[in-house]
Amino acid sequence: MSAGDRINKLRRQLRRDGCGSLLVTNFVNVTYLTGFTGDDSYLLVTPQHAVLVTDARYTTQLAEECPDLELVVRSPATGMLSAVAELVSRLAIRQLGIESGTMTVGLHQGLLAALPKVQFEMTSGLVESLRIIKDRGEMAAIREAVTCAERAFAVVRAALHGDQTEKEVADDLEHQVRRFGGSGCSFPPIVAVGPRAALPHARPTQQHIGEHDFVLIDWGARKQGYMSDLTRVLITGKISPKFERVYQLVLKAQQRAIEAIRPGVLLCEVDKVARGIIDRAGHGGHFGHGLGHGIGLEIHEAPRLAGSQTEPLRPGMVVTVEPGIYLPGWGGVRIEDDVLVTRGGHEVLTSVPRDLEDCWVS
Repeated sequence: MSAGDRINKLRRQLRRDGCGSLLVTNFVNVTYLTGFTGDDSYLLVTPQHAVLVTDARYTTQLAEECPDLELVVRSPATGMLSAVAELVSRLAIRQLGIESGTMTVGLHQGLLAALPKVQFEMTSGLVESLRIIKDRGEMAAIREAVTCAERAFAVVRAALHGDQTEKEVADDLEHQVRRFGGSGCSFPPIVAVGPRAALPHARPTQQHIGEHDFVLIDWGARKQGYMSDLTRVLITGKISPKFERVYQLVLKAQQRAIEAIRPGVLLCEVDKVARGIIDRAGHGGHFGHGLGHGIGLEIHEAPRLAGSQTEPLRPGMVVTVEPGIYLPGWGGVRIEDDVLVTRGGHEVLTSVPRDLEDCWVS
């Protein structure tokens, strides 16, 4: 889908919501609508115009990335507030939507003072709602991000040894992602050994991989601006019957949840499938986060697989499925894959093996 198509979809959304124009201040949303990968730039969308307010640092980049986009290039002496206010006045806009989730209070107050005749409308999630359904180009980019992450992981896993620290493994993942064409990791990789795996967002430390019998690795790659997100637990020593029970329980919860993914199923129902399996095994209190989230230009975006989400799955959504059990003082197990909702059901985009026998590091 072209940038023009996306902007026109936004215009239709604005008409349905009774809002004539929108000032897009979320840089990720600006990228989605225009293809411009820089920042410090706002997009004004009206029924007739789509104008990017930017500065001279980006003129060459804009000519390459979106040559047909109308620009207002502000001078170093002109602030963003003044440039936006002047543009809104020139286009005679009387009603203007603003992204309430990203516009600062200071900018809002400044616009109110500079444009007293303009009626400002608070909006929430207008562009984000368009981003929920991925087009073919976005799906292709996510697939590439998945492949990049998996190739990086394969190299890191092959070289894994007990003398490495969590941080060294995380740093190697970053390096390998770039070697395989990624612009970087989707987020700072999580590498957590033994009891530290009970921390869902553990930060890598100087603890050595060989100090415990298993390590949790959560990582992803960014490619063409799009993200992937995976988690695996690797066995580096001798596992206990408890570890095997917990791992198989989490794997079962994930598999059943993935099997439930198809158009029309409510987001909360998919979460309920996995959570019910873990609850019935007595670990409901040890699974303290939602089952999954959307991925795309951001690593966490709509939709969310959680008990509070009552919207149905639709073709083109891409979500993670990542149940986990976290036992303080012992450790944790999380298994995560990226799943595309298709017209006929679903497609698991990730392919790193996840059966227990595949987790041993030789």
